[in-house]
Amino acid sequence: MKAYQVSKLAHPSQISTSDGVSAPKVADGNILVDVYATGLNFFDILQAQGKYQMKPPLPFVLGAEFAGVVSSNSPIPKGCKYKAGDRVYGFAQGAYAEQVSVNPMLLCRVPDHLSFEQASVVAITYPTSYAGIVDRGQAKAGDWVLVHAAAGGVGIAACQIAKALGCKVIGTASTATKRDICISRGGADHAIDYTQPNWQKEVMALTGGAGVDIVYDPVGMIIPSLKCVAWNARLVVVGFVAGSIEKVPANLALLKQVSITGLAFGQTYLKDPPAAFKVQNAVFKLLDSKKVTPVTFEPVYEGLGEVSQGLQDLEGRKTWGKAVIRVRDGQGKVVEGSTKAKAKL
Repeated sequence: MKAYQVSKLAHPSQISTSDGVSAPKVADGNILVDVYATGLNFFDILQAQGKYQMKPPLPFVLGAEFAGVVSSNSPIPKGCKYKAGDRVYGFAQGAYAEQVSVNPMLLCRVPDHLSFEQASVVAITYPTSYAGIVDRGQAKAGDWVLVHAAAGGVGIAACQIAKALGCKVIGTASTATKRDICISRGGADHAIDYTQPNWQKEVMALTGGAGVDIVYDPVGMIIPSLKCVAWNARLVVVGFVAGSIEKVPANLALLKQVSITGLAFGQTYLKDPPAAFKVQNAVFKLLDSKKVTPVTFEPVYEGLGEVSQGLQDLEGRKTWGKAVIRVRDGQGKVVEGSTKAKAKL
């Protein structure tokens, strides 16, 4: 089997896709899925280097989000609602491979109107953003929501979910192309350049001087965002893709009586499974009703041989939406090609 296997902890630029990797062992209660597409995530870059909280024993196959078909030779546990040939999306360690073993509780049916590529970016990205906007942010219709890195995977998902709730959304992004993506693909009402000095003044002007009610931050911009929040605002810490972890002075939270809350949605499946599955089901309903639509970076990366390049492009902020590897074509044949053209941002 072809897979992106980490035999020695290293940056993805130093790891190559391997042939002849052993097929995954299907644990009791799991099923086997033929992977058709897999989504790239920033935390995969960290895990490859041993810098992520989840540290599988070496060697391990990298990757988490995927979409595919229940394999014809998969065991089907008693009570499992899936059968061979079903189109499913989900997450499991080892998604950068031709096949993956997964607990069926972590799977959902792919809505008929979605492609495998679109479905492959849902299982972690959209529940994370839903939990951040709805559960942690307590968003309601009419709220102003500021989404940082709004052209990225979780950012676009957050914009779409907030708009589905009737919120007014301001996205931030560093380039004109990405700001256009925030509006055209994410549905944001406004998009601003957070690399410009005093960008907070633009936020304040857009909100009529009131400031935003919710900040969704996967970057590490809580401190500067406190300059443009409303009284009783909710700031949601999702990640630190900028590379530094902020130390927020407590007096800044006090002055506007804001709440700063963390979000590690992946851990919810371990700490509070009912809450995790409630979010998972809510996301499925949004997808199935077409109220949100997954956004994938174009062009799609063709073949598992492109995992290393895709992760480097993601780290270098050369992508928008969610970057995706196409593992199999529409007939189920493993893709051998490679992507050469890249979008300019």
